[in-house]
Amino acid sequence: MALALRFFTCVVLMVCIIASVDASIKCDTVASILTPCANYLSKGGAVPAPCCEGVKKLTSLAQTTPDRQQACQCIQSVVKGISGLNPSLASDLPKKCGVSIPYPISMSTNCKNIK
Repeated sequence: MALALRFFTCVVLMVCIIASVDASIKCDTVASILTPCANYLSKGGAVPAPCCEGVKKLTSLAQTTPDRQQACQCIQSVVKGISGLNPSLASDLPKKCGVSIPYPISMSTNCKNIK
């Protein structure tokens, strides 16, 4: 698990360096917010409370179009780094946590089209 988290953090940090969207949300912030979700996203079961707290926090941080687009890109980068990710668990996560986001959590989401 520790190796997966290091890889996950490394991937997110690389994306942060590459990303050039004018947004206040940083990918390392998204990674730390979503770290408690990693085990659930690969193995399922009950969603940990810290995971849902993070999803809610991320939703409240992404209030502008650039922030939502950046959050989407960061989420996609984060989930790429989760070994054994179950895509349906990722797409259902906001609903399971009782929040609504204006885009699906999916690798096929075009983050540039999010308003």
